[in-house]
Amino acid sequence: MTEPDRAVVAVCQVDGVAARVDRAVLRDAVDSAVARGARLVVLPELAACGGVLPSAEQARAAAEPIDGPTVALLAELSAEHGCVVVAGLAEAGEGAQVHNSAVVLDHGALVATYRKVHLWGAEKNAFEPGDRPPPVVRTSAGRVGVMVCYDLEFPEWVRLAAEAGAEVLAVPVNWPLRAEGDPQRPFEVVKAQAAAVTYRLNIAVADRCGVEAGIDWYGGSMVCDVDGNVVAGPACVHGPDLDHGPAAPTVLVAEVDLAAARDKRLGSFNDALADRRPELYG
Repeated sequence: MTEPDRAVVAVCQVDGVAARVDRAVLRDAVDSAVARGARLVVLPELAACGGVLPSAEQARAAAEPIDGPTVALLAELSAEHGCVVVAGLAEAGEGAQVHNSAVVLDHGALVATYRKVHLWGAEKNAFEPGDRPPPVVRTSAGRVGVMVCYDLEFPEWVRLAAEAGAEVLAVPVNWPLRAEGDPQRPFEVVKAQAAAVTYRLNIAVADRCGVEAGIDWYGGSMVCDVDGNVVAGPACVHGPDLDHGPAAPTVLVAEVDLAAARDKRLGSFNDALADRRPELYG
C-alpha cells in the first residue's frame, strides 16, 4: 500500500436520536462526506444508539456485537465507497459486559476495534473500560489512530498514538454543552488543538448534536492540523448567550497533510518526541 501524503477527512455531526430511530441518517452522512471527496469519514461516539446510557441495564439494551447491524452497515458503506470509516458503538462484550467502543473499517474490512479506556461520569456505571492502548492502523487514508471522547484529554494517551505513527487521530465524541465557560470554544476544543500541536498529528473529532434526555450536545465537530490550527469547524452554532438553539447536523471536510505528521521536528534544534525527558518525569 502506497503511503499517501495528503488525505481528505470528513467529520459527520449527526443527531443521535434520529440515527437511533433510522440508521439511514448514518448512510446519508457518509454518502455526503464521500461526495465531497472524503477518504476518511468519522462518525460520533455511540453513533447509532443513545448517547445517554447512565446504567448497566440501559447500556446492555443498546449493545450489539462487533458483527452486529451497526458494524455491518459501516462495512457496507466503507466497501461501497472504497473509503475508511470510523464510528462509535455500544459493544456487547463477554458475559454482561458492555464497552464504549470505536471501529475502523477500510474498504469494507474491519481493521481495528478500540474500547474506551477513560470513562466519563456515569459511564462508569454502564461500561467496562478498555485496557489496551489506542490502535494505529495503516489504511488507504493514511495511518489512522483512534480513541473515544474523554481519552483525548489525557496527553499520555495521545502520545502513545503519536509514537505508534498516527498521522490522523480519529476521535468519535459526545460533548455535552455546559452552561459555564466559553460556548463557542469550550475546553474540549482547546485540548484537541493542544494535543494536535504538542505531538504534531492531525486530529478529526466527530461530535453529536441535538437534545437527548435533557442533554444538549455541543456539536463541536472539528478538524485540526499538526500545528493546532482548526481547518474545519467547530461546527456548533451556539452564541455567547446560548440563544441560537441547538447545534445542527452537518458534514465538515478538510484536506490534511499526512507527511507533516511524520515529521516531528520543530525547527533546527527541537523534536516533539525526541526532546522528551521521561527519566526525569517520575
